[in-house]
Amino acid sequence: MKYFSTRGAGPVSLDEALLAGIASDGGLFLPEKMPRIDWHSLATDASICATGEAFLRPFFVGSSIAGDLKEVVAETFSFPLPVTALPDLHGSCDLLELYHGPTAAFKDVGAGFLAACLGRLAGDVKNPLTILVATSGDTGGAVAAAFDGRVGLRVVVLYPDGKVSARQAHQLSCWGDNVLSLAVDGSFDDCQALVKRAMADEHLAEKYRFSSANSINIGRLLPQAIYYAHASVMHHAKLGRKPGFIIPTGNLGNAFACFLARECGLPIGDIILVTNENRTINDYLESAEWKPRSSVQTLASAMDVGNPSNMERLRHLGGEAAQLSKQLCAVSVNDAQITQQIGQNFAEFGFATCPHTATATHAWRLLDPQEQLDKDWIIVATAHPAKFEQIVEPIIGTTVPLPADLADTLARPRQFLEIDASMAALEKVLAEEFCT
Repeated sequence: MKYFSTRGAGPVSLDEALLAGIASDGGLFLPEKMPRIDWHSLATDASICATGEAFLRPFFVGSSIAGDLKEVVAETFSFPLPVTALPDLHGSCDLLELYHGPTAAFKDVGAGFLAACLGRLAGDVKNPLTILVATSGDTGGAVAAAFDGRVGLRVVVLYPDGKVSARQAHQLSCWGDNVLSLAVDGSFDDCQALVKRAMADEHLAEKYRFSSANSINIGRLLPQAIYYAHASVMHHAKLGRKPGFIIPTGNLGNAFACFLARECGLPIGDIILVTNENRTINDYLESAEWKPRSSVQTLASAMDVGNPSNMERLRHLGGEAAQLSKQLCAVSVNDAQITQQIGQNFAEFGFATCPHTATATHAWRLLDPQEQLDKDWIIVATAHPAKFEQIVEPIIGTTVPLPADLADTLARPRQFLEIDASMAALEKVLAEEFCT
């Protein structure tokens, strides 16, 4: 399997795409063709690892680590990703719980997979690969945890200072010597722009052997498609119907992974993208004009993205607004609605939901009652509510218990540096930290 840039560069192998992160022309890698996955051949009780191997096998053709696929998948899915039925709801609606990994967010899947692959491809003690990652909250913590202590790999995490939750900030800055955490005086979009500029700088990219662990890296998307594949196959095997997915989205990587799985033939029905007050995607689908803008800070901080990178992949694969509107839809949810949903979810479900998951439950409740009855839906729960206790606990009036892994992480001491949102500041800190 060969991979091409959304802007035309290529072809490259999967190994090259994983190592580079972003294409030489600034575009994002996609496979030369979408394989059709024979999901009918999976046993009705197949494990997610079995589904993962079947799904990834055609993408790994020609890769030097194709023989390690079984082990890579096992490392990636070392924690449960259950689908649970929501109680007392009108119609068929389940919750896909993606927050049981080491940093209690869905990003643990993609980060773990990428670390497992790059650890096999690029472990060079004398000339380490430098993973650059911009984060709006969850990505950086997951990447730092996945790469922490890995030989021949180092991580630079850039996050918007003061615009993530306190527990997210701790997760971004409590790792070992191979992780450099940078609190940037700016927005997530500023962090993402710095990563893209650094990787596009040939001198810097060669000097530090840059790669990316954001969802611009194809290695983040492929494993995320697996949990959509597995949930849909198991649902279809049980009920004979294709489930639709309602997905909170910011940089569009997780939602695009679902779209990619459906393009590969998996039994996936409707796809609903849910944004917060950062409406760039919604406005594009409504107006057909792509107008990135500065991000707006909201309660669902991991979704605070004004220029979603993966829209480039979505438009390349699915077409422009008129064509995309026939294949998916988008709903925007504001902070007042998020607050109301957190309270309503707790009252109806008996457990807390994070602000991001709350946007998806709101989108489900907006559906026409007949559509709720006639179609099966899976709401994607992207993070554990304990990561947002300052928002969630006052609303529900009780404490959210900490998952054990998250408690262990929060017990670690923090170490981070503050920089302004300029290339000069980034270059200076890289030179000081990595060239001593």
